[in-house]
Amino acid sequence: MLYLIPTHLGNPDTQLLPQQIKNVLEECDVLFAENLKTARHFLKATGVEKKIDDFEWYELTKDTDENELQSFAKIIQQKKCGVVSEAGLPAVADPGAALVKIAHQKNVKVVPLTGPSSILMALMASGMNGQSFCFHGYLPIDKMERIKKIKALELAAQKNNQAQIFIETPYRNNAMMADILQHCEVNTLLCVAANITLSDEFIQTKKISDWKKNLPDLNKKPTVFLIG
Repeated sequence: MLYLIPTHLGNPDTQLLPQQIKNVLEECDVLFAENLKTARHFLKATGVEKKIDDFEWYELTKDTDENELQSFAKIIQQKKCGVVSEAGLPAVADPGAALVKIAHQKNVKVVPLTGPSSILMALMASGMNGQSFCFHGYLPIDKMERIKKIKALELAAQKNNQAQIFIETPYRNNAMMADILQHCEVNTLLCVAANITLSDEFIQTKKISDWKKNLPDLNKKPTVFLIG
């Protein structure tokens, strides 16, 4: 059994998470996490009665190689395991997807649990097309390649009436915002969804021309961008 266990999006109030998550954690023997330290803090916050050190812990990151993943395959075939995301839902813009793929190959039952997803919550609140959308993850770091990608996303949004969703490393958000405003058409819609579920949550959809009149400071704030 492989449980996919959501965490909060930065808000330590675990009341935002279903009670089911605590119950499932109590059942797990093994936990895989992108960051073991923050995963341990998360478990303490949920009030799990099982001792933290009674779990078997394994680090699962984007750099986990194929040999290590195959060693994990043996573990998930023998024990009740959980994948804990660094933020939000495991396996969605998250390295847990690699282990889920192996679980299906080995006929291990995969059980997804409900929890917050910054991507879907941003889409819900954007007013953009929830019937047709595409998530692109991170855009290229190279400035010229990034601008080229932004223009391609704008064209796809216009041509297909499809919401185009992407994210950026928080300390590069302001640079991303500047490139979008400079290279998109004035009537293109842009939704900026920052610090979702936190006390200073900010979600607004405006035309590019209106964003230029009042720029938000997105530095170091986890942000989802949507072009429509």
